[in-house]
Amino acid sequence: MVMTSPATATAVNSVLRVPPASPAAAAAYFGASLAFHADVSDVASALAADGDPGFVVVDSRSTASWDQGHIPGAVHLPTALIPEQAARLLDPAVPVVTYCWGPGCNGATRAALALAQLGYQVKEMLGGFEYWAREGFAFETWEGGERRAADPLTAPVDDNADCGC
Repeated sequence: MVMTSPATATAVNSVLRVPPASPAAAAAYFGASLAFHADVSDVASALAADGDPGFVVVDSRSTASWDQGHIPGAVHLPTALIPEQAARLLDPAVPVVTYCWGPGCNGATRAALALAQLGYQVKEMLGGFEYWAREGFAFETWEGGERRAADPLTAPVDDNADCGC
């Protein structure tokens, strides 16, 4: 086995071509990231617990998308309507968690920006509705409630299992 020095590794390895940030810079970045994002499992756990989770979930997608499936208890507020309807639908003292379709869609980011510009505390739910459904959490459609089996590539298939994150 041939060992390479860090200098040699950075010259040939695209991962280390740009060196990692210092531990202090990494801690600041990842700490800030958690202030802006929540994951699907954490949102589901908070909503399933007894009592008020301390936040409201906002689905920023179209009515057709909402009808296709949404998180139970979410507020439907398409991004384009946020400036005119947020004050009527949301309490400015309650933090908001936005979501859209999934990781390939930045609709939740646009909604979070619009809400932040109006003075709301906001986080974006990583994974969106796609990962909500893929992780096996119940959702509502225009026809009623639905739940799919957990995708083993996204979540433990045992309802009581902890992913270890």
